[in-house]
Amino acid sequence: MKQVGDKIPQYLGVDQDGNEITRDSLAGQKVILYFYPKDNTKGCTAQACSLRDGISDLQAAGYTVIGVSKDSAKSHKKFIADHNIPYPLITDEETTLNQEFGVWVEKKMYGRTYMGTQRTTFVIDGEGVIQAVMTGRDIKTSEHAAQLLKIIKDLKEKEK
Repeated sequence: MKQVGDKIPQYLGVDQDGNEITRDSLAGQKVILYFYPKDNTKGCTAQACSLRDGISDLQAAGYTVIGVSKDSAKSHKKFIADHNIPYPLITDEETTLNQEFGVWVEKKMYGRTYMGTQRTTFVIDGEGVIQAVMTGRDIKTSEHAAQLLKIIKDLKEKEK
């Protein structure tokens, strides 16, 4: 998994509207890049809505929010429309970005083993360097924006 201090890849992917997102296109912007398993599921919807509800505070802190899942552009568009999501969602149907970030992992549920996305959020500076990572059960989906604002506050304190 990508760690604090690692640089994000140059090519991140294409959002629900077909717009390419690259490290260069984000240059100078601080980014919250979050990977989630599936559109329109309980936990993923709670997380997306928490970020939606906290978007003005996150933007005021200087951050752009971008989500990533292996769902199609069509699925992302429906998810965005159903929940009024105000930020882009990258389509990663081939799991290329999931694998680059190390969040495509073996999972187990009800005795079944399968590959899937481990819920993970990366806080990235304006140079494309990862400043913080949250993963798995550390993420409280319905409180995720507040968790990130605390991390951002802590990062600003460290800079002083």
